[in-house]
Amino acid sequence: MVFIQNSNYLQFLAKFGVGGAHPGGINLSKEIMKNESILPASHILDVGCGTGQTAAFLASHYATNVTGIDINPIMIEKARHRMKKASLSVNIIQGSIEETSLSNEAFDFVLAESVLAFVNKQRALQEIFRLLKKGGRLIAIEFTIPMLLSTQLADDIQQFYGFDALLTKKDWVALFQETGFQDIRIQKNKDISSKPEFHISKDIESTLYDVMDQHIRMNEKYDTILDYRIYTCTK
Repeated sequence: MVFIQNSNYLQFLAKFGVGGAHPGGINLSKEIMKNESILPASHILDVGCGTGQTAAFLASHYATNVTGIDINPIMIEKARHRMKKASLSVNIIQGSIEETSLSNEAFDFVLAESVLAFVNKQRALQEIFRLLKKGGRLIAIEFTIPMLLSTQLADDIQQFYGFDALLTKKDWVALFQETGFQDIRIQKNKDISSKPEFHISKDIESTLYDVMDQHIRMNEKYDTILDYRIYTCTK
């Protein structure tokens, strides 16, 4: 779903074809998007689209124009297979949201579901700002720590997941403001969840099962720290 290729965790997501890996899963995505003014003529960019679960929902439910971007070739292959199987005309492209070849002001909405935590945030947000039309909306579901953590604790989390930094709510808001976004709104984590889906590759390295086990242990260990918020803002 994201853009750092040297992360074992992200390779686990790709090889297991995990759809809805972001907090709240596809049910949270549906709940958020129903509050947005999406029209058939709207253009939506799904950043870090992964296997294309959310992109497929948007295209089928809203009959709108959807583009998905992800840097992982395994995710791209699985997303394209999903669209072909469902006969959906979703444009799936391989690339990094830190720098794309997409046109200026091409999108009414940009959706980032647990993506910005893994990339260079300043570069990614600047690129998203460029891609959004005037009045366009960024919707981001992102990991948010409740307070500053000790160096040892932060390193433990960052090294496993591949986060370049762990941000508080205040940190995120400052980044959005520095980029030029307005009308920044924050929603606390909702009591919404859904089971992830899996499209498993044939060639699974045994080490990735260890990564899956460690991910489960990390979530249990840092349950009160690995929180998230829903951020919406306007260009």
